[in-house]
Amino acid sequence: MNTTPSKTMAALWMAGWLSLMLVMAVAGRETTRELNVFQIMEVRSLLGFVLLSPIIYHAGGFKVLRTKRLPQHIGRNLVHYVAQLGWFFALTLIPIGQVVAIEFTMPIWTAILAASFLSERMTPWKSAAIVLGLIGVVVIVRPATGEINQGQLIALGAAMGFGISMALVKSLTRTESALSILFWMLVVQSVAGFVPTLFVWSWPSAYVWAWMLVIAVCGTFSHYCLASAMRYADATIVVPMDFLRVPLTATAGWLLYSERLDAWTVLGAALILFGNLLNLRPTAPIPARA
Repeated sequence: MNTTPSKTMAALWMAGWLSLMLVMAVAGRETTRELNVFQIMEVRSLLGFVLLSPIIYHAGGFKVLRTKRLPQHIGRNLVHYVAQLGWFFALTLIPIGQVVAIEFTMPIWTAILAASFLSERMTPWKSAAIVLGLIGVVVIVRPATGEINQGQLIALGAAMGFGISMALVKSLTRTESALSILFWMLVVQSVAGFVPTLFVWSWPSAYVWAWMLVIAVCGTFSHYCLASAMRYADATIVVPMDFLRVPLTATAGWLLYSERLDAWTVLGAALILFGNLLNLRPTAPIPARA
């Protein structure tokens, strides 16, 4: 499925991803006050099917979702499922601004994997982004001070999982539509979480049901935006466009939950974001051989 490369179109789709993920961070904090993360993920997937059904119908029905790459869909979505579980769980342990700051190491892992397995170029700017990102993580978690905690480790593990997932999404966009990628995500993750959800199920209150619907909408259509953006630009270009989510999420945490970020977290996030901005520099074309 060839699409004309366009950073503008990729940026527009990523703006949708950014907005929806910001809202989902707040919704995730509200729902985890009452529900287990397995139940949140399962209800999100099931509601996602309902939300996606009209789009599937207008696209031509389930026949347009046939795939020859089912193993890749399964692998990508199992990795993403575990990472998403960790992300929701981390929201219950550390401030949401810190969760998102650590999550922004995702471009590091995406860049490494995309260069290793998808033949994307590892430029000096991408290498600099990786080094700055790693330094930023060390600044945030400060392992030498003994202040590292379980929430930070879980958030970092989730970021690594998201990076692997991003690289796999980029690979899938070479042959699969955004709709197909999203559909198989819902299938795989609803199956993966069905049995665990049975053991932790509790009936949500009306208040939490409303937030669950918000998570379903944001979780479903944010991934449609992401997969669409990946069709217009390399993964190592698309992912860093998400950098505004760090200050926006930190602001939401401050306004809604009175969460304050310490100076180390701000400094670490700044290093990570500066590295991501370097990653957005235009890539010089490879000289043609004589």
